[in-house]
Order: sequence, then structure tokens, then C-alpha cells
Amino acid sequence: MSSKKSIYRVIFVNQDKLYEIYCNQIFQSDMYGFIEVENLIFGEKSQLVVDPGEERLQKEFSGVNRSYIPMHSIVRIDEVEKEGTPKVSDSKGATIASFPSAIPKRVD
Repeated sequence: MSSKKSIYRVIFVNQDKLYEIYCNQIFQSDMYGFIEVENLIFGEKSQLVVDPGEERLQKEFSGVNRSYIPMHSIVRIDEVEKEGTPKVSDSKGATIASFPSAIPKRVD
């Protein structure tokens, strides 16, 4: 029997852009407040049709072994059947609520 590798879709916000990436490994980092993403998945290099968005992401993550994403930037993490097309889109106008970044002060 062959063990099937898990595939995860990670959606996060970075500089007013919504990133959607695919990877094989994701876990909580030893660095407080970060998620570690490893083994990023991109389309086959032999594809005849080249997606400029995916190519841009591939260049941005070129040479990256592991990426640390702040937990408050994560929108969603899904385990999926197969990878899709990684992409970057504008987050303006999207219905994304920010995770609270500051702990409210206690009033006595």
C-alpha cells in the first residue's frame, strides 16, 4: 500500500493581497504566532498553458524551503483531494474579517 500525501490549501492575506497556495506539510511553528508551511506545490513545468499568476507566485517562493505565515494573516486552511492553481488576488472588497491583533485591556 502506498501512503497518500496530504494536500493543503492555505489562504492568507499579505500586503492587501489574498494568497492561495498549496502544500504537503503545515504545522504550528516553534516561533510563537506563526504557522510553518513546507513543500509548496506548483503546476507541472511541462504544461503548455502558463498561468501568469501561478508563475508570479512560483518566482516569489523560488528557493523557499519553509515559509512562516503569521497566524493572524491566515484566512483558511483546507485539506483537499488535489491541488488547484495557486493564485494572488486583491483582497479589497472581499468579505474577510481581521483577527484581533491586540488584546483588550482589563478595566478595573
